[in-house]
Amino acid sequence: MSISSAIPPSSSVSPSLAESINGNAASLSSFDTSVFKSYLLSLLPPVLGATLDDLRDSLFDDEFDERISRFAAEGGSVIYVAKTRLESEDEGPPIYQYHIAPHLSYNSSNVTTLALIKRTPVLDTLAPLPSQLHILNLFGGEETPYESLHAVVSYAVKPWFDAFVGTRGGAKEGDGKMGIPMTKKKFAELELSLLHLQQNVEIPETHLIIHPVIQRAVAQAQAQGVRPNINHLPTSQINDSTFLNTLQGHVNIWIKSIQAVTKLSRDVSSGTASQEINFWLSLERALEAIETQLRSDEVLMVMDCLRNAKRFHATVSFIADTGLKDATDVVHKHNQLMKDFPLNELLSATDLDKIQESLHLIFNHLNKKLKLSPYPIRRALPLVEAISRDFNDQLLRVLTSHRLPYTPYETFDRLLSQTQAIFRTWDEHMGGFIDVARDVTRRRREKFIAIKVQPAHAKLMERCRYLRDWRKQHEQLAVMTGPTKGLGGSGKEVGGMDMEEEVKEAYEVVKSIDVLDVSVEGTEIWVTAENAYNERVARVENQIIARLRDRLGTARNANEMFRVFSKFNALFVRPKIRGAIQEYQTQLIDSVKVDIKQLHDKFKTQYRFSEAYHMSQMRDLPPIAGAIIWAREIERQLSTYMKRVEDVLGKGWELYAEGQKLQTESTAFRRKLDTRPVYEAWLHDINRRDMGINGRLFEIIRLRGGGYQLAVNFDPQIITLFKEVRNLLWLNYQVPHAISNMAKDAKRVYPHAVSLMETVRTYSQTLDLVEKNQPIEMLVAEFRNEAQRMISRGMSVRWDFFVNAFDTHRYLPAAGLEGRENRNLAFVREFAGVVSVFQDKTNSLIDSYKEINRVVEELSTCPFTTQAFAELIAKIQSAEGYANLDHWVARLDQRIEGILLQRLSSIIQLWCTEFEKNEDDSRRDSALRDLTSKRRGDKKFKDDKARSMRFAPTPSTYLSSEDQVIFLDPPIEYARQTWIKQLHDWLAVVCGQHRIQSSRYEIGLQMRGTSMTETTYTSLLTQFTDDTLNRPFALIENKIQQVTEYVGKWLQFQSLWDLEAEYVFNRLGDSLANWQQLLTEIKKTRSTFDNSDTERSFGVCVIDYEQVQARVNAKYDAWQRDILSRRCIAAILKARNELEHHSIEGLVGGVTAGRRF
Repeated sequence: MSISSAIPPSSSVSPSLAESINGNAASLSSFDTSVFKSYLLSLLPPVLGATLDDLRDSLFDDEFDERISRFAAEGGSVIYVAKTRLESEDEGPPIYQYHIAPHLSYNSSNVTTLALIKRTPVLDTLAPLPSQLHILNLFGGEETPYESLHAVVSYAVKPWFDAFVGTRGGAKEGDGKMGIPMTKKKFAELELSLLHLQQNVEIPETHLIIHPVIQRAVAQAQAQGVRPNINHLPTSQINDSTFLNTLQGHVNIWIKSIQAVTKLSRDVSSGTASQEINFWLSLERALEAIETQLRSDEVLMVMDCLRNAKRFHATVSFIADTGLKDATDVVHKHNQLMKDFPLNELLSATDLDKIQESLHLIFNHLNKKLKLSPYPIRRALPLVEAISRDFNDQLLRVLTSHRLPYTPYETFDRLLSQTQAIFRTWDEHMGGFIDVARDVTRRRREKFIAIKVQPAHAKLMERCRYLRDWRKQHEQLAVMTGPTKGLGGSGKEVGGMDMEEEVKEAYEVVKSIDVLDVSVEGTEIWVTAENAYNERVARVENQIIARLRDRLGTARNANEMFRVFSKFNALFVRPKIRGAIQEYQTQLIDSVKVDIKQLHDKFKTQYRFSEAYHMSQMRDLPPIAGAIIWAREIERQLSTYMKRVEDVLGKGWELYAEGQKLQTESTAFRRKLDTRPVYEAWLHDINRRDMGINGRLFEIIRLRGGGYQLAVNFDPQIITLFKEVRNLLWLNYQVPHAISNMAKDAKRVYPHAVSLMETVRTYSQTLDLVEKNQPIEMLVAEFRNEAQRMISRGMSVRWDFFVNAFDTHRYLPAAGLEGRENRNLAFVREFAGVVSVFQDKTNSLIDSYKEINRVVEELSTCPFTTQAFAELIAKIQSAEGYANLDHWVARLDQRIEGILLQRLSSIIQLWCTEFEKNEDDSRRDSALRDLTSKRRGDKKFKDDKARSMRFAPTPSTYLSSEDQVIFLDPPIEYARQTWIKQLHDWLAVVCGQHRIQSSRYEIGLQMRGTSMTETTYTSLLTQFTDDTLNRPFALIENKIQQVTEYVGKWLQFQSLWDLEAEYVFNRLGDSLANWQQLLTEIKKTRSTFDNSDTERSFGVCVIDYEQVQARVNAKYDAWQRDILSRRCIAAILKARNELEHHSIEGLVGGVTAGRRF
């Protein structure tokens, strides 16, 4: 058939379709089929076992080129090369025939089929055909396609997919999004389905033989639309014995064929669990098919014919002979267990999690349905063993896919840990199954059988456990010999062996074998590899022992040994290493025993006498919770010491003799540390007490020493209860609901109770301070009265109002508080505020009072200056804002008056002392003070010096002479006025200070009937009881009298100018005695002015007579000359001259004669 003949007339074909067909025809003509033919001639002989002659005779027919061209041109198509065996009656060699077709068909004569699948849309003759074609061999022949398809999926498609996915590494999240896990599951399900089809026990199909006459009669009745019966048969046939015999023979054949199905059975232990399940499900379907045939019109008509002919022996026992009813009943009951059996979940599991999950499903289903279904326990036990075999195979398949020896240790340990968990899951479920099986056997009253299952995975379980321990020891050894642990090294060691490399090479021996092969041959291979591994590791252990003993030998104390043991504890599971360090173990175990004994002694001292008790009080831990924490801390230390024992002895330390003893002692000690009795005793005590939050807010208690005291009516045990419950809940204790509610109430009231307690305590302390500082009592009376008013108000408040109060007061302003509860909560805050103000004012006033006392005391020692006194009095005046201030200020003012009066008395005495000093005394005292000040630098002397009066003398008073008149300038009255003014100035330093006043801070004027009080301290001058104030005035008058007398002597010289010389001479006459008296007086008086001084000092006053001295002296000289010029004076001078010229002898000799004057 050509391409052109296949194309219909153009009138019935669209232009686009015509172009497409023409294009395909062009492409078909472009592919060279000879290339494909040559390819087949090269491919098929080795693949199909074909000869070239057979291929040329049968494969390359007239339509070969057209089929190949169409296959090459059409995209995504496949072509099949089938090899079939020809039937021949001869006994010679078989004859095979080959043909090529675009569609696949199957029959029993097919030997094999080769599928050629295009990998590109269109084949290209210029490119090699092997790269464009995918070849798949589909086997046929005597075996069903299930085996070959299962082999293709299990050993080709699925491994190839897993290998590709495995090379993608850690893209696990991406795999989940791409659906790779689901694809793996589908592959597993497909493999499982093919395996089930392969393992199914073939249930023979039963086809009942029907006589042709019966078939025609039934067909005729069905055509007429009526129910078939024997009336549709010819009458001759109904009574024909031959016909009836034939029908009876058919019935006998039916019985035999049905019995072949109903009596069918199988050995459970001979196959898999899926075969057992599928057997019963298939048997049920076969029995249902037989029942369907027996209910057909043909079979019913046959039975009617036999009954009509009175052949009851063939009809009556028909159902009983077949055994169909009993078999159906048994199958239905057994299939209660087999239906929905989740075995496929196990067989299609692709990872360990799915396997573990499937075990839960399988045993839950088995245990549940076994109680309902009469499935024999004798068959259930082998069924579980068959499930164990499937479980073993599936586990092996999953573990083998991971290549355990090549995986990192973390992955290896995780996989085998999960495997151990799966084995434990099996054991747990197996225990449940055995219990169910025994219970079912007892209820069914079946004959006793041993309920025992031999799991097929026992060897695999033991191998996995051993592998995990072995790999763990190897990993510990590898880590310890690594460069980071110090036992290994980067290069060759002293002994010529690199331990790290040696351990790696030892492991390489094991990596090359199948470690999960538990067969006899596999076990032998494993033993051989393990022995080779142990030989290499033994050399490494010897090196480790040498270095470990060296480290332990150089350890300076037990703690360093413990660190070494803790670091290399993982190696102690090796008997060789453990035996080498046993002597050090004994030493450290003794150290641990000493520590545990000290822990015993610590426990014996009891919590209340320990340091922890005082620390708990500091940290506000209640006694019960503190005792529990203390006991748990001891238990933690005990666990630490037990951990040290494990570090020293290694895993399984409790199996050693010393370990067993320590384990026994630690267990007994832990029982003593059990805090449950303490907690229960506390519960009993709380339940026994009548604890509650009620009663009045305050109470008055009587003191032992007499008197009363205000206290808060709140049981401290309630606060302790709240803290105990809080800490016990933190310690994971279950506190009863009633106690917990009481603690919640305490927690709610606790802030207010603590606030009240603190407020009352503050109030009491403040009252004590006021008692200790009596002078300030009247000042804080207002604040104390306010606190007492709050206490009186609180006397009517009860705790019941606080229990159900909420904390809305924290978020609402005080003005918005309404209701009794809010008023009570506000009372707590107001009371605390009032007492706080009372405390602050009291403390502030105490500090101020101390400062005022210090300042008042300083008034007696401060420098005697107006500014110093004013500053101190201003500091005293700073107190303000208190009640009863006027009375308190009056008392303080009296105290200040007393001090100032003393200062006035002292300063007057000092003034008098200074006033009485003359010039020499002042000069001597000044020199003495300067010398003492240099030698002594103490502060007191400097203060005394500062306080000493610097008496300012009056300006010098000059004696002057003008117009032959002597006078004093300034006059003596000026000195009196100056001294009195100085005295007044010193007195004004004190008397002029402003008094402290209480009305300074009062607003407005106080209208009082009394006169205005004085504002200064002038009245102090009237308070002297002695002549202290009179003395300075008396001294001034005395000093004035002295000066006046001295000045009077100078004023006498005025007579030198007032007298006439002749009057004097006439008065004296010629009396020598008068002249002698005058000369004597002149000589005596001349000493007043005839000297080197120019002034006369009276201490506080100086008389300067320099100007008068010269004039008086000149006047004296004039008077002297006048007197000497007189005659008698000349005679006296002559006589003296004569006397002077006489010799001493003559004078002596002429004594008797003498000369008288």
